[in-house]
Amino acid sequence: LDAMQGRTRIVSRDGAMQKLLEMARQVAPTGCNILVTGESGTGKELFARTLHEHGAHPDGPFVAVNCGAFNEELLANELFGSEKGAFTGAPGKQGLIEAADGGTLFLDEITEMSPAMQVKLLRVIQEKEVLPLGSTKPVNVDVRFVAASNRDIKEWVAEGRFRQDLWFRLNVVNLHIPPLSQRREDIPLLARHFLDRAAPLMGKRIQGFSEEAMALLKA
Repeated sequence: LDAMQGRTRIVSRDGAMQKLLEMARQVAPTGCNILVTGESGTGKELFARTLHEHGAHPDGPFVAVNCGAFNEELLANELFGSEKGAFTGAPGKQGLIEAADGGTLFLDEITEMSPAMQVKLLRVIQEKEVLPLGSTKPVNVDVRFVAASNRDIKEWVAEGRFRQDLWFRLNVVNLHIPPLSQRREDIPLLARHFLDRAAPLMGKRIQGFSEEAMALLKA
């Protein structure tokens, strides 16, 4: 079952997932910023890609960045870019926010962003412009932000670890993806999906799963 027709397939027959996909279908064309939450491995980036492909600018760029993969300085350079000579020997670099102009920027692990970076991102969202490092000329951008986290952001906001104003800007719509443990009827469907992908790549002619194997997967 391709729950939302398009290039990105989200394989599910679970009722809660179907409602979530319908909500995604409805909000995708609006262009509003969206916060996708759920445990690791639930498919947050797949939802982000689906929102992009069903949005107002599906032919625009889709740019993804894992905020937890960089320290503050490197993340600033990745997101905002830099002017030539901003650092010693720096050739200049286009930031990912500018690269996502006219499309979608997916910010994974948004809670790993430092407080200083949160302030800078908030300004970009509010002003719709980005200032490359070492530059005095802001660049106008039209970007939809889809942020994701496997943490309880409300709790982080209450503890002062994540800015409430940034949370409000990103959490215009919240899509919370349930873990597979809460939608076990999807397990046989996903098992078949991955088998059909993996068997040809490995030169195997596996037809399916024994009842015992499927019972173990469901457990």
